[in-house]
Amino acid sequence: MLKCHVFRCDAPAKNIATGLREICSTIVTERRIAPCGHLLDHSKLVDVPFQVEFPAPKSELAQKFPVFYLGSISVAKPVGMDVINAALEVALEGGGKDRWTPSQLSVAPATLTLTHQQTEAVLCECRVRFLSFMGIGKDARSFAFIMAAAPGTFYCHTLWCEPNAAGLSEAVQAACMLRYQKCLDARPQSTSSCLPAPPADSVARRVGSTVKRGVQSLLGTLKPKRQGAQTP
Repeated sequence: MLKCHVFRCDAPAKNIATGLREICSTIVTERRIAPCGHLLDHSKLVDVPFQVEFPAPKSELAQKFPVFYLGSISVAKPVGMDVINAALEVALEGGGKDRWTPSQLSVAPATLTLTHQQTEAVLCECRVRFLSFMGIGKDARSFAFIMAAAPGTFYCHTLWCEPNAAGLSEAVQAACMLRYQKCLDARPQSTSSCLPAPPADSVARRVGSTVKRGVQSLLGTLKPKRQGAQTP
């Protein structure tokens, strides 16, 4: 009987697999050259192909958005549109567009990764489970999210997205909802009762309400332009 054990690793899985392959190869070599007290039936031995290359682990599907990274700022609270707007105001007052970093934000179900657009250097990488709040600023092109770096320590990352941040907000919201659903699926289910609804202060509900307000704000900014275009 053969058993296949599957793991999810924080470290690169290919390196772990290569290390296990080398250890197994060393053990088999030592057994072959070691003196044996009894004869073995070599016809029943199985030749294990240790020289086979292990495939690289598949990466999670991610949506990529071209953005400008305005920087991060330490904040006192993990939630609140007032915190988001204050952080965006500080970032926008820090300098013009020529001082912003052209970047690319990859939104995956488990990770938000911000990389430099030219050098592809990782500017910041945040786990979705540590995201506590997000929102679109007063300008529809501004966007920010708050991450928990340590107990009682929170950072707000600020971005600028053209032509607006609605699509980016929906992608981050979907990642948070998927993460929350995975947490629900991992809980043991009871046959007598269903799983409770998400609490009012959960990340999923906070993100959903934030995106709804952000999209409504975006539509509000576009509405006068459409009305003006229809006026003869």
